[in-house]
Amino acid sequence: MSKSLLAVILAAAFVAVVACQQGAQQAAPPSPVERGKYLVTAMGCNDCHTPWKLGEKGPEPDMTRMLSGHPEGMKLPPSPALPPGPWGITAALTMTAWSGPWGTSHTANLTPDPETGLGALSEENFVQAIRTGKHLGAGRDILPPMPWPMYRNLSDEDLKAIFAYLKSIPPIKNKVPDPVPPAPAGR
Repeated sequence: MSKSLLAVILAAAFVAVVACQQGAQQAAPPSPVERGKYLVTAMGCNDCHTPWKLGEKGPEPDMTRMLSGHPEGMKLPPSPALPPGPWGITAALTMTAWSGPWGTSHTANLTPDPETGLGALSEENFVQAIRTGKHLGAGRDILPPMPWPMYRNLSDEDLKAIFAYLKSIPPIKNKVPDPVPPAPAGR
């Protein structure tokens, strides 16, 4: 290989390395809303907080009601009694109501609606709720199937990004029912 060809190859390699480094330095980190959207999607929040419907390929989240929680107009009968054994949880086909030894829980409206969602909640209350497992950061226990014991390990930065994203989505007015305590023994 001639010296001039080697010089051209080395120069091209140098330019490519410098260009890659400059591109990496110029790439802006994601905004809190972008990071929050990524986390909400990766953590499967839509799996429970978005009502499911029957689609062309089977059950799927109804994204017209994204993160709005259990539908307020959906009246549920008492949860079915399960036989003794390893089965201990039932769920509505919407994936928004769950029943077990704790009673029946309904997934929360995570949209920024000020009356029925997170609209009136502060970032501090949101972070406190996830850290402590207390509804609104100070109320009743957050019930299954919400995996707050795992989510409490997220960084403050990640929890604040999730909150920023939830505040950025369209508000949906949907008053989720209160939890139903477990039936008395021997029902």
